[in-house]
This record gives sequence, structure tokens and C-alpha cells, in this order.
Amino acid sequence: MTDTNSQLGPVGESIAAKLMTAFAPRALRVIDESAMHGGHAGARPEGESHFRVQIVSEAFTGMNRVARHRAVNDALTEQFEAGLHALAIQAQTPEEAGRTA
Repeated sequence: MTDTNSQLGPVGESIAAKLMTAFAPRALRVIDESAMHGGHAGARPEGESHFRVQIVSEAFTGMNRVARHRAVNDALTEQFEAGLHALAIQAQTPEEAGRTA
């Protein structure tokens, strides 16, 4: 199930597509938080520079938090190279997500 912000632009949509391909998540939420960072370092006038990702995938089983974040960042290399400035990540296994639900 993908629950992405319905207001996503092309960068947000590309983030969602890359994560779907890389991790086949059970749940994915991509939130554009760029408006909250206007005037901050890395903020672009056109937005789409700061995102939050909440992802639940079997692919994270056996990975610690740092390894999960690296895997997500690696999957989004293209987006970072194109100007993505900041990404907050919550990456969980289905078992962990079930405990916090």
C-alpha cells in the first residue's frame, strides 16, 4: 500500500517510484516538507527539496537503523544529485510497524 501526499510534484513522485522499485514496501508514505524549510540552507524557491519518508518493507529485516538509512539514500542517489537536499527516514520491518501501530 502506498500512501503518498497527494500534493507531490515530480521529485516526490520519483522518490516514491524509486522506493517502490527498490524495496517493494508494504507501506510507503512520502511527505514533501519543503514549505517548512523556506529560507533554510538547501531550500529551493520551487520547493521539492525536503522530504520525509515512512517505509515498511521486508527488505529491512536484519539491518540496523544506519544500514536502512544508507539503503534508502543509495536508492535515491539520482534524486540527491538532482537537488534533493534533506530526507528524514523512518524505515521499519513489517514486524516493527505492527508493534507501533
